[in-house]
Amino acid sequence: MSDKLTYTVFQTDAGWMAVMASERGLVRATLPRASSEDALKALGEYTHKATRTDDRFVDLAARLQSYFRGGKPSFPDKLDLSKSTPFQQAVWEGARRIPYGETRSYGELAEEVGRPGAARAVGQAMSRNPVAIVIPCHRVIASGGKLGGFGKRLDLKWSLLSLETDDLPPDYPKG
Repeated sequence: MSDKLTYTVFQTDAGWMAVMASERGLVRATLPRASSEDALKALGEYTHKATRTDDRFVDLAARLQSYFRGGKPSFPDKLDLSKSTPFQQAVWEGARRIPYGETRSYGELAEEVGRPGAARAVGQAMSRNPVAIVIPCHRVIASGGKLGGFGKRLDLKWSLLSLETDDLPPDYPKG
């Protein structure tokens, strides 16, 4: 990565988050973590080459904080997905088009990006989402309405979906 990288770490109602950007756009955004140190560590291998620049991210941090307070901010931010494949980029852009409060199955998203039958590949792309919340991978669920995916953080996925809709049952199938 040859671009100058900058980052910030900030607190939300759900925990600490960190974001990193190149000169071309957002490169990484973490899911909420227990501490600022954990959030910074979750940014990954390029953190040691980046400079902390809180001013650059004031607006994005405020929108993410609003989101975790139940607001409905938009995330039209420019992304730098240059380290990803064209398929991943198509899947992530497809996920960005899922409206607030709605979900799509991995199979439906595969069809929407012109790859019917590629639900597993969509799931793999979503598992590598570098810009959480901005690319709302939490809105992509397994067939049959189960949450699926999201590593071992299905409770967080449920929490994110419940922020966006009032009719999510507390016993939503998480498997």
